[in-house]
Amino acid sequence: MSTEPEPATEDTAHAVDTGPETPGTAEPAGAASEARPDEPAGDGGEAAAQVSEVEAELAAQRIERERIERRKAEKQGPIDAGGKLSGSAADLLAAVRAVESGEKPAATVFGAPEPARRPAPEPVRPPRPAPAEHSAAPAGPAGPAPETVQSVRRVLAEGGAPEGLAPQTAALLGEGAQDALREDPWLLLRVAGVRPEQADGFARALLGAECGPDDERRGRAVTVWLLEQAALAGHTALELPRLTATLAQRGVPDPDAAVQSTLAEGEALAFQDALEETGARREGEQDEEGEERPVRVLIGLERYALAEESLADGLARLVNSAPKQDGSAADWEQAAASAQGSAAELIRAVAGHGLVLHTGGEASLAERAALLRTAHALGLRAWAAAPGPLGRDRFAALLGAAPAEPPSSGPGGPAAVTVTGLLTGAEGPGRDADGALDLDLLVVVDAPQLDVEAGALLAESLPDGARLVLAGDPAVLWSVGPGRVFADLLAARICPQIASRRPDPGPLGELVSGIGIGELGQVEAPGKEVVIVPVRDAGEAVHRTVQLVADSVPRAIGVPAEETQVITPGHGGAAGTRVLNAALKERLNPGPGRFGGFDPGDRVVHTPAPGRVLPGRVVTADAEGLHLSCAGETVIVPRGRVEGSVRHGWALTAHQALGGRWPAAVVVLPGDAVQALSRPWIYTAFGRAVRHLSVVHGVEQALPRAVAEIPAKPRTTRLPRLLAPQTPTTD
Repeated sequence: MSTEPEPATEDTAHAVDTGPETPGTAEPAGAASEARPDEPAGDGGEAAAQVSEVEAELAAQRIERERIERRKAEKQGPIDAGGKLSGSAADLLAAVRAVESGEKPAATVFGAPEPARRPAPEPVRPPRPAPAEHSAAPAGPAGPAPETVQSVRRVLAEGGAPEGLAPQTAALLGEGAQDALREDPWLLLRVAGVRPEQADGFARALLGAECGPDDERRGRAVTVWLLEQAALAGHTALELPRLTATLAQRGVPDPDAAVQSTLAEGEALAFQDALEETGARREGEQDEEGEERPVRVLIGLERYALAEESLADGLARLVNSAPKQDGSAADWEQAAASAQGSAAELIRAVAGHGLVLHTGGEASLAERAALLRTAHALGLRAWAAAPGPLGRDRFAALLGAAPAEPPSSGPGGPAAVTVTGLLTGAEGPGRDADGALDLDLLVVVDAPQLDVEAGALLAESLPDGARLVLAGDPAVLWSVGPGRVFADLLAARICPQIASRRPDPGPLGELVSGIGIGELGQVEAPGKEVVIVPVRDAGEAVHRTVQLVADSVPRAIGVPAEETQVITPGHGGAAGTRVLNAALKERLNPGPGRFGGFDPGDRVVHTPAPGRVLPGRVVTADAEGLHLSCAGETVIVPRGRVEGSVRHGWALTAHQALGGRWPAAVVVLPGDAVQALSRPWIYTAFGRAVRHLSVVHGVEQALPRAVAEIPAKPRTTRLPRLLAPQTPTTD
């Protein structure tokens, strides 16, 4: 099979200077924007839509700032300088110390504790967010004043930037945005979708001869932009040498000075992690007097750095606190004895520990369901949460309950909710008088999808004595957001880890299990559970995919088109989601696309926020907007937001499909997708099928090579280092 890579796709972008194309985020501004054939341009409601999205974003940022201020208030001192450094690292630390000494403002630069974390024999729970502060639609400002937007629009036009960026820019920069832009044109780089070369052109138009690559303002802006792009690729921080090297590639003449300026202005944080020396000393040798271990210097955005700090504190509290005694030890043991296999081990581990990890494939969900039923029978307020509605509904069906109801304390047993719904109060038990979640046990399924911010909010929101089980398949793709919480916890070994011994059944289970260990073998499929469809080029791949969904799979397998999911590596390219969705719409639900390219009956995915995917169908459209049915609920998307947040959904990327499974899946591997392939991607895509999997195969030997040789791309995170000194090791 041969596939070309699509640059900067959702599932493949991991370079520092590029990020995933997450549905719902803004397309790049100006000439860099790629036209979407299946999504016509918006109408006159575009500006109003941007204002609406900005209002929500500003409200979310305000809540996040309040949480960060609470985190800062808990900290006891600045970050310790750490080991002996020289060269650029020494210069960086000089800037850091200048901030610590008061020579430069430190309001937002520091406030995190030193990396050598303290033990926590008597952990103190961090302040919990009030329920109202995490409502699904927090109250926000009325948006930028029309005169401010108009003033910004004039400045953008003067600099040759798209005037459509005015509402976002005005909302981000606030009152006086037009003056701020004239003073520092590179502030435009803070707007989603704008790239450095576009900001440079804007700056040249406004500043003329005063504009140069060595401008300190440009250095700071590009530094922050690179850290934001790194977060899109999953990193919570970057090592200093990598950051400075990439700054040099981006035309910053003095990368070290740019980083120092960014730190001094409080736009990023610096950290030092002690490194383990390998081979430098034999076991038992002592350090020379006064000698310090080598360190690595990391630079990160404050929001992600403090989220990791908060997550580490919350997990340490769970590990070091005795769980609430609901039910006697004998009751727990009796329940475990009546369970089978590794389900018994899971119940015993949860009985005595505040934090437990559970790993396994699809079959292991039954063990998590058994745990929840046991806990409910013992009187615990037990809930399950999934990162998205696909995982929630799948697990709710296994529990035999409707999603989000009945309450776990009721006669119907435990229920399943989404993580977002749980935290906002839109689903689940709500919060107690102290602001903590009103529950005793929380089982998070599909935990590899948790990013650091969601993980931190969950950990902060749990009451003292609660039990948390993070469960999932470690072989699937990691979270869309920054961090790799589940993998970092598995590596840290700070709590019991229970591995399910239930194999996924049938030929599909055998195929996917082999992929998980790096082997792509042939499996016996007497019922046509697995079918390979070779193709020569992308055009044939699209044709055969439509044929499979509309004709072959319904006729030969008995699975209708509406229960078949197409999965492909990226949105763009000759056989990406855009092209495939256009072809599938033409065959399965042809229509004029009167409302932003959509018609009633269209299969869609709605992305209300980056990383959140709601599958559904178009019901109707009117003056209010596009009416969707998503997970049994009616969602109205305003006209101006349709283009940015709704896509056709017959074809998805593997990241979009995470958490869901369908009776049949068609995985499309066109020749331009070779560089997108990795073992986690293939494992995730192939694992979405329950009864039948068709592989439209155009990448030749790239498929077995990816399974055998290409693991998940590494992410730079601090969580393992933050956890290690403050919690005991548990085998």
